[in-house]
Amino acid sequence: MYGSAKMTYITIKVEGMSCGHCQMAVTKAISGLEGVSSVDVDLEKGEAAVSYDPQATDIDAIKKAVNDAGYKA
Repeated sequence: MYGSAKMTYITIKVEGMSCGHCQMAVTKAISGLEGVSSVDVDLEKGEAAVSYDPQATDIDAIKKAVNDAGYKA
């Protein structure tokens, strides 16, 4: 199915990050989801920019991964 997937790009607010470890934990939690192609977590802005395949995952799963990692999406 090469080239058939349309990627979706979102930016979500992430509360509770205070250091580089937090940033890495959120990145790892989101990037571990099937269908996620890229994650850019901005510690200063408190945001995560995510590119993903909506046929493989969705915003609710992304938020759940952040919440399960101990932060608030």
